[in-house]
Amino acid sequence: MMNSQLLQRETHEDRMGQNIAARLSSAADHLPHDISERLKVARMQALAKRKVALKLQTAPAAVVQGGVASLQMSGNDRSLWNRIASLLPLLALIAGLISIAVIAEDNRVNEMAEIDAELLTDELPPDAYTDPGFAQFLRLKSRD
Repeated sequence: MMNSQLLQRETHEDRMGQNIAARLSSAADHLPHDISERLKVARMQALAKRKVALKLQTAPAAVVQGGVASLQMSGNDRSLWNRIASLLPLLALIAGLISIAVIAEDNRVNEMAEIDAELLTDELPPDAYTDPGFAQFLRLKSRD
């Protein structure tokens, strides 16, 4: 729906521009030579500035297809800086995932070390925890 409206608007603008250009061109035939030469120079300067402006512009385009929207860069400007800038979010994501994994592993190791330290510094020997009678003793003690 939006694409057809946009296309319709662009074709209307193109037709209007062509009509204006045709009227200006027909009126230009009746101008004195010095004025037509000045207009020709001004037109060339405007076109030169327009070409430079077109090279500098890269407007992002939002494309909607099948209910999915995506951003795309227009033009073929694939310079090194654009490629680096497009890879930065991916690198940040990878660095974040690696740091989360390292921190989680470190926390797990610290918890296991605390449990080992408590087992080794407890009054009971570590073999007591594997004894089936000790598990029964703890269940009876928790009921009382």
